[in-house]
Parts: sequence; C-alpha cells; structure tokens
Amino acid sequence: MKIKQKYLKGKSVFIVSLLVIGITILTVYLTGINYNRSLTSNLYLSLGIIATALFLFMTYGLYSGIGLIDNFPKFRNFKSGDLIANSGTGPTMELPSVGDGIGGLILSILLWIGMSILFVILLIVLEAVFWFSLFIILAMLYWIFFRALKFVFNKSKDTKGDIGISAVYSLTYTLLYVGWIFGIVYLTEIMK
Repeated sequence: MKIKQKYLKGKSVFIVSLLVIGITILTVYLTGINYNRSLTSNLYLSLGIIATALFLFMTYGLYSGIGLIDNFPKFRNFKSGDLIANSGTGPTMELPSVGDGIGGLILSILLWIGMSILFVILLIVLEAVFWFSLFIILAMLYWIFFRALKFVFNKSKDTKGDIGISAVYSLTYTLLYVGWIFGIVYLTEIMK
C-alpha cells in the first residue's frame, strides 16, 4: 500500500513566512529596547532567527515528505503597458494673475479650493499606486518563497523518514538562501 504524500498550499507557506518576518521584527525591536545594539547586530539577530525558522521548517518538511501546491492566483492576463498606455506630457497649467480687489479674493478662494481638491485626488492616486506596488512586491516575494521551497521539497521523496539527510539538505539550502545576506551585511560592516 502506497502512502499518499502530504501537500502544503503555497498561500499557507507565504502567510507563515510573513508571520515569521513579523515575529522577527517584533523580537528584535522588543529585545533591542533595553540594549543599544548597532544596526548590523540587529541584522545578524534577525537573519539568525529567520535562518533558524527556515532550517527547522525545511527539516520538518523534508523529514515528513511534504510537497508544495501552488494555489496563488495567476496574473497572466495582466499586460504591463495597459495601465498608462498613451501617457505623454502632462497638462500644463498657467495660473491667471489675480488682482487685489474682491474679484481677486474670490478667484484666490476658488483656486485654493480647486488645488485642495486636486491634491486630495493626487493623494488618492498615490495611495492606489502605493498599495498596487506593495501588492506586486508581495506577489514577487511569494513567488520567490514558493519557487525556492518547491525546489527544496522536491527532495522530500528521497529524505522522508531520514532526519540526518533532511537536516543536511535543510542546512545546505538555508546556507544558500540566507548565507548571501549574511555575507552582504558582513561586507558592508567591513567597508565602513
């Protein structure tokens, strides 16, 4: 009788990854309140926590024989030029010169109201662009996490039930995925 392989959903892995990052930020912040640690010390601590969590997660997944299923929505219908397809130069606006009389006062008030409405609209557009950019960044991070972990968990058929091999694979991939960030932090510390 063949045992059915367990699968994790990609969204679940991404949510857990975001939780680990959030807990790491909170831990570094809360433990750093009473200590005057440098930025690089905080980075080392953060990367250590993330590397440990990643190592333990991958070891458990490889030992248990877990696979990954991609259940994230597809964005294949999105075309990258459609949002602002025919953008050219923006409209030019010449403000009329305002006199000192009652007409100038009324015109100044109307221009003030008009510019306030324009700024509110621009802030709404800026907020939409910000949230859209954040969504794209999260989607890219999800893809990176998913592809990296899917690559690791492809080995789970070979490592299922063997804690030693699972730990060796996990350590190797943890060093590959997090080690280069340690290297960058170390190099920036040396170059100061």
